[in-house]
Amino acid sequence: MESESRVERLAGVLVEYSTRVGKGDLVCIDTGPAAAPLVHAIWGRVLAAGGHPHLRIDLDGAPELLLREGSDAQLDWVSPVRRAEVERADVRIAIEADVNTRGNTGVAPERQVRAERAREPLRRLHFQRASAGELRAVVTLYPTNAAAQDAAMSLGEYEDFVYHAGLLDRDDPIAEWTALGRAYARLADRLGERREIRVLGDGTDLTLGVAGRTWVPCDGRENFPDGEVFTGPVETQVEGTMRFTYPASYSGRRVSGVELEFRDGEVVRARADQGETFLQEMLALDEGARRAGEFSFGLNDAIAEFTGHTLFDEKIGGTVHLALGASYPESGGKVQSALHWDLVCDLRNGSEVYADGELVYRDGRFLDGLL
Repeated sequence: MESESRVERLAGVLVEYSTRVGKGDLVCIDTGPAAAPLVHAIWGRVLAAGGHPHLRIDLDGAPELLLREGSDAQLDWVSPVRRAEVERADVRIAIEADVNTRGNTGVAPERQVRAERAREPLRRLHFQRASAGELRAVVTLYPTNAAAQDAAMSLGEYEDFVYHAGLLDRDDPIAEWTALGRAYARLADRLGERREIRVLGDGTDLTLGVAGRTWVPCDGRENFPDGEVFTGPVETQVEGTMRFTYPASYSGRRVSGVELEFRDGEVVRARADQGETFLQEMLALDEGARRAGEFSFGLNDAIAEFTGHTLFDEKIGGTVHLALGASYPESGGKVQSALHWDLVCDLRNGSEVYADGELVYRDGRFLDGLL
């Protein structure tokens, strides 16, 4: 399959399946210049569906320039145009297309923290509208050399990886995602019957209370590619330690070798082999940043390797991930924070997961037909 046809196929899935664009919908497309081929394809699909496409382009390096040289007042300022987009859009399609994934490496963490806090009300409004069904939003990625370099791949290899992860090399990707959605929904229903999850692995013994919370199946409608089932743990019922297998990136910064210890739902000890200062800054961002807003099982077997991009790494089949900070309202989680940072733990070797004391998962796989 040629690259151009794969771009068209991705655009079709995003518009017709993920966001279900209809006549009269205001469709906000957020991205950078490198994603132009995908934007053109999406624009055409939105027009064909009767929607009204609206494009917002972030120039490469502009957000970094604000963080480096902006005054405190400029870091605190939130565009009323951006607020209006979040308030009024029917659909939002966000396309990550970085040409430099390490642009913020030299930015003082406290300036990133300040900017994150200023934009928290917009993120909260986005989550609320999406949870209420008022906004259909999806995040995806357009392959760039920068992302390929992070994954230690050539651009061609990375394109193959990205489109394979989205099942876009299948005859009918929408049918594939629809079928996966049904399977994930069954798993979510069964997990929803449980009150406690305990994860055991290398450096990990973590127990999470999940009674009364909703497990949400993710089938390509909010992330693309997708493949997870998540919930919001009870805020005061996360206990123990988790060691995260892979480096974690946030706002252009990378932290590796992260270990967290929780007591009464709050991080009481945190360390990292690399980037520990940044980790501590993020944990101090606000009161919610030290709590787990999300716990999830990664289920996408088309993603088998770490690439350094959370959109893919958190979906790796046989992993779990924990998000520090904000909960998704649809899960029943109540953590509010300017932070939402996903950290991934690989369970494919030497792990067990218990639900209410029953072994339900071993070495990256659910047992007894749970999935």
